[in-house]
Amino acid sequence: MSETVNTFEAQQQGRPTGPLVRGYEVIIGFETHAQLSTASKIFSRASTAFGAEPNTQACAVDLALPGTLPVMNKGAVERAIKLGLALGSHIAPRSVFARKNYFYPDLPKGYQISQFEIPVVQGGAVTFFVGEEQKTVRLVRAHLEEDAGKSLHEDFVGQSGIDLNRAGTPLLEIVTEPDMRSTAEAVAYAKELHKIVTWIGICDGNMQEGSFRCDANVSVRRPGEKLGTRREIKNLNSFKFMQQAIDYEIRWQIDEIEDGRAIEQATVLFDPDTGETRAMRAKEDSADYRYFPDPDLPPLVIAADWIERVKAEMPELPRAMAERYVRDHGLSEYDAAQLTQSAALAGYFDEAVKAGATPKLASNWITGEMARRLNAAEIGIEAAPVKAQQLAQLVKRIADGTLPNNAARQVFEALWTGEGSDVDAIIEAKDLKPMNDTGALDKILDEVIAKNAKNVEEYRGGKEKALNALVGQVMKASGGKANPAQVTELLKAKLS
Repeated sequence: MSETVNTFEAQQQGRPTGPLVRGYEVIIGFETHAQLSTASKIFSRASTAFGAEPNTQACAVDLALPGTLPVMNKGAVERAIKLGLALGSHIAPRSVFARKNYFYPDLPKGYQISQFEIPVVQGGAVTFFVGEEQKTVRLVRAHLEEDAGKSLHEDFVGQSGIDLNRAGTPLLEIVTEPDMRSTAEAVAYAKELHKIVTWIGICDGNMQEGSFRCDANVSVRRPGEKLGTRREIKNLNSFKFMQQAIDYEIRWQIDEIEDGRAIEQATVLFDPDTGETRAMRAKEDSADYRYFPDPDLPPLVIAADWIERVKAEMPELPRAMAERYVRDHGLSEYDAAQLTQSAALAGYFDEAVKAGATPKLASNWITGEMARRLNAAEIGIEAAPVKAQQLAQLVKRIADGTLPNNAARQVFEALWTGEGSDVDAIIEAKDLKPMNDTGALDKILDEVIAKNAKNVEEYRGGKEKALNALVGQVMKASGGKANPAQVTELLKAKLS
């Protein structure tokens, strides 16, 4: 539960003000629970596989039955180290586990083993883009803890069921400073963090299965006033719901303040059916949990050589890859960030460039036409019908002047729909080769000039846009086969 509580006021001095909503500044901090990709639980050998029959994957250790003792899962610690390295955090050489006491039906022990005073990962930052503007959100910490079970209400009449399969599942709770100033920033941060944890392989990122769950602390205030009272929106498990929930909560808080009512600190849930948040319980602070060091677990000691060994095995990180794209391929920072949205997308781009594609052209097609079609089909780059080598072949034909843009789109369409698989064969079959007959092109130019006297007059009068209209007419008359750059230069020569 929110370690942002103690940092909200202290960390605000000098932070930039974001766009105002009805005259109010929005302040958002995040806590994200990332389920670690270990085969067994954090303190036992019970399986973490999703979808098993209820209560078939909860062992005696998970239930804290008498005579059992927790034993730390080394794989969970290693994944925490990976996150710390990826985010530029300090990895504590010695951290401590505590018991976080609260009573709820799906918490069989009556307490949760977590980290409090000394977390394993401290500080760090997540950098991302909102549009073309770069943003950075600072992290407070990331600490290891076990998950609770799950209460089931839908399948029972007048009562609830308890499934303890999740009890003891390893989590990293990643806590930010309250640095976000809009819903767009909050969603962009969550997407970037999701990308990082899946990129380095510490979490599968499946939000529908609860592997990546976000809690948003939201408050509003007039610029220059003291911080408003925050409310925590729990368990946001889709980026769409995240946006809807935060937007609603901002509007609700402003309405309450405008109507003269005080905001009360609370934990709230988002109902996607109504699009509204509703209070679940009064918000607890750390004192309510009566933290104390877990007597059954010694301090977690991480040697420097372990960190170095994990570091040597880390993949190239998205930000490093993006910097390489800017440095080696001359891409903009924005384009490089777009291409490193996932390891699969970056791999596709690398493969296309390796196959001979001009990097900038390949980037334009991947982030443009390819992205549009992937979004429309709701598929990832892994399932794209157009393979990287085919895109490279297409880009090479654009670069060498064989294909103008309109013709290139026709070839891409044929590749996407499976009408053909070889770019050159599609060009031949569709007769898309550029017009090389200068006599025929010269005739088209003369006809277009003769039929568009008004555009000719406007261009000669200094209106450059009129020339674009003439170029368009020539391209149409040539069936898209003329080279636009060549047409432009020939028209200028004829009209001078």
